[in-house]
Amino acid sequence: MRALRLTPQTKFHIDFSWWERQNKDIRVFMHDLLCPESRAAVEASPPDQLVDVVDTETAEVTQLDPVWEAIRACCSQRPDYITADTPLLDSIFRTFLANGNRALSVLELHQRLDKKPPEIILRLLTKGQVYMGIKPV
Repeated sequence: MRALRLTPQTKFHIDFSWWERQNKDIRVFMHDLLCPESRAAVEASPPDQLVDVVDTETAEVTQLDPVWEAIRACCSQRPDYITADTPLLDSIFRTFLANGNRALSVLELHQRLDKKPPEIILRLLTKGQVYMGIKPV
């Protein structure tokens, strides 16, 4: 079997099965990223409640966990969601949460974050150990 050659065009995403294999709950981790307003709203809602979300491009209605939707629609819009002081790996993870975990290439991450050159981002994401479930698609 030939190894996959990873380039700045390779798409990445958060692999949820990685979280399961690590016996970690991504929802708990995401809860820590909620802004105060969203945290109060999520804590006031029933624990298993899902939120209807309409995709602006396809008009498809899907149901999302309220924590995920709060991050996507509210918290990620705040200027303190990703700052110059946010570590690069955390910034990448937060970017995937904010965009609904749609796959992004290293070049797209670089354009959105403008923190480090694409080569450094690629090296960080491919140096062997998987962090926060971020893996090639």
